[in-house]
Amino acid sequence: MEKPNNKGLGRWKLFAVLAVCAAPLIASYFTYYVIKPKGGVTNYGALIDPRQYPIPAMASTTLDGKPARLEDYRGKWIMLKVGPSDCQQACQDQLFAMRQLRTMQGKEMERIERVWMITDDQPLDTMLLRVNDGTRMLRAPAAVLEKWLPLESGVPDRASDHVYLIDPLGNLMMRFPKGAVSSDIEKVKRVHKDIAKLLKASAIG
Repeated sequence: MEKPNNKGLGRWKLFAVLAVCAAPLIASYFTYYVIKPKGGVTNYGALIDPRQYPIPAMASTTLDGKPARLEDYRGKWIMLKVGPSDCQQACQDQLFAMRQLRTMQGKEMERIERVWMITDDQPLDTMLLRVNDGTRMLRAPAAVLEKWLPLESGVPDRASDHVYLIDPLGNLMMRFPKGAVSSDIEKVKRVHKDIAKLLKASAIG
């Protein structure tokens, strides 16, 4: 009598477990990229094909100079902002709105990280650090970030004008419009709706 192939059986069990874990995220991508809901597109942010924009290698560090990478936050949804240390009003509004957007997710807020990639080596204002406690702050080369992050075509645009969303697998997947993550509460509500839909569709992160 032949003995069962335990090795082969174990491999199939592993594949089944991985498929179950990945299914919610795959379903969310299928919903956004394939299914066309009646009445047109319902998302506010612009969807990005993650295959075209993999996270590049870059010499990023924490504020005290220790090596750190965006990949260190894999497993969470990341709201990503970039820009110089000289954080003027529009920048401060973005950071405040990112805090609010995370809080607005209620019990799901722990699934989200806020990351500000600072594009120079100048010191940050002490008060800015205090009010944005909990925001992950990394320094990274501006040239790499500007080459990586897709902009809105046909209009004057910079990466610092937007907030981007990275999924728990490390895929850049959404860019919110210029001025969306700001002091305009109606626009912030629309961003919140996009994020809430993604969190609901995916059990990962």
